[in-house]
Amino acid sequence: MDDTLRDTLLEVIENSLDAQLRAVRRLRSSSPGSLRPPTTSGKAGKESMSQIDMAYDILSNGQALHINEILAAIRKRFKTEVDRESLVSAISKRVVRGDRFRRAGKNTFALLTPPT
Repeated sequence: MDDTLRDTLLEVIENSLDAQLRAVRRLRSSSPGSLRPPTTSGKAGKESMSQIDMAYDILSNGQALHINEILAAIRKRFKTEVDRESLVSAISKRVVRGDRFRRAGKNTFALLTPPT
């Protein structure tokens, strides 16, 4: 197996497992009898967008951005914090599937085809 592909797959698996572990810990700390973690906002609109949708919106200008730049833009535009590892994992899974995103470099992502 190509070393680059191997490293990418291992990075995706690692990020996925990190996100799963955080989710389990969040569920443990939530109120007893609740299967959902507590929500921070009940607002509708841009705040209710998924992390992937927010990243897609940020990258829709056609420019490749490092994950830190994506997170900063999400904070600025959507006024919300997104977990870095969770977002990297989600985008990386989409990259592997060939769904909306491509990897332009280490922790740098772009859209497969920029919106018209």
